[in-house]
Amino acid sequence: MNALEKCLTISICIVSLGRATNQAYAQSAADLPDAPAPPVATADIAHVTAKPEIFELRPDLDNSPQMERPGVDTTTGVPQREATWRSMPGDFLHDQKDLWTFPIRLFKGHYLVPTAIVVGGTVGLIYADPHVMPYFRTHAKNWDKPNDVFDPMITTGEVIALPAGLLTAGYIRHDTREVNTALLAVEAYGDSVIIDLAMKAVTRRQRPTDVPPGGNFEDTFFNGGKSPLHGSSFPSGHSTAVWSVATIVAERYRHRGKPWIPILSYTLATAISFSRITESAHFPSDVWLGASLGYTIAKYQTLRPR
Repeated sequence: MNALEKCLTISICIVSLGRATNQAYAQSAADLPDAPAPPVATADIAHVTAKPEIFELRPDLDNSPQMERPGVDTTTGVPQREATWRSMPGDFLHDQKDLWTFPIRLFKGHYLVPTAIVVGGTVGLIYADPHVMPYFRTHAKNWDKPNDVFDPMITTGEVIALPAGLLTAGYIRHDTREVNTALLAVEAYGDSVIIDLAMKAVTRRQRPTDVPPGGNFEDTFFNGGKSPLHGSSFPSGHSTAVWSVATIVAERYRHRGKPWIPILSYTLATAISFSRITESAHFPSDVWLGASLGYTIAKYQTLRPR
């Protein structure tokens, strides 16, 4: 018998011995009596009886209800953000830190494609603004009725009413998801409006209504009011606000059996944003950048799982 045959024979013997040992152990274990159940203290029984919710919420019991894991949407299985009144201040500061340090991540090569889309669209529209705005000024009467519906005060009320309505309905219905959605909408608005006001303060762009009839729409930057709250057009504050709130609502209820909610949210945001152009309150580039800020900050910063 050569060396190879010896090795094969020894291997077969070892495998056979192992199988026989496992079978013998399984048979002997099956013949053993069941181990006695550990005694349950009377105090433990009284504790469970006094607080049945503790017993029912244990995940290892078959009769316990399905609980939604914190930070995970049970409908989609996707990690999600949740907000509370207590966590909002810290979350807001965390968001602002990430937003103001975004250029550092951009310099390292992150988010180049979406940034290029937003910047490219803004630059292109800035060049198109002087050619587009004269049309809306000369045809302002054609937009009177739509503009009455989307008056600045009305649209501001609509933007505020959406999270306020969700918050109220959530507390009435004891729906934690609706309350969280409302709080996230408020947080997204705060995240985006700070960036919007900072850009307004720097650019100080004239509004189209500030340009006299027959005037030049090209030289509008750094000519507006010094206050970012009045007289500064770039970017559109209404567009930033409505897109930040609409994005939160649309993304929170996406894939939850209500497809009309994202459609309605984004349609309302588009209509309000476009009305800022027809009213000659903003240039197209103002609206584009404002909408882009609201959408991207809400979706990729506010809603990003912690």
